[in-house]
Amino acid sequence: MINLLVLYHSLTGNVERFVNRLNLNCVKIEKDLIMIEPYILITYTTGFGEVPRPVKDFLTLNGHFIKGVIGSGNINWGKHFCGAAETISKQYDVPLLHKFEQSGNANDVEKIKQEVLNIV
Repeated sequence: MINLLVLYHSLTGNVERFVNRLNLNCVKIEKDLIMIEPYILITYTTGFGEVPRPVKDFLTLNGHFIKGVIGSGNINWGKHFCGAAETISKQYDVPLLHKFEQSGNANDVEKIKQEVLNIV
């Protein structure tokens, strides 16, 4: 079983609070980060279901190593809830592993731990 790296980007701190509870190998996306191994991506959504610019830029350089995506959002956005994760899933042909609201709850944490451990 491979323990994949979990990469994330956080604007308001919700995603960062969430990944801090995962107890997995998590790394925040920074400018010019280059990947040499597979990873799972956790991202928030901006605007009306759009992928945040820093995440787009990162994927332009590193999209070939993505194995799955997880979305954070606010359910009040309706059909745009976790739209960035949906877009990335389709664009890179990877599974959308889970969507959680804001900084998630204990069930979200356990679900994602299992999903990450099950990705090969």
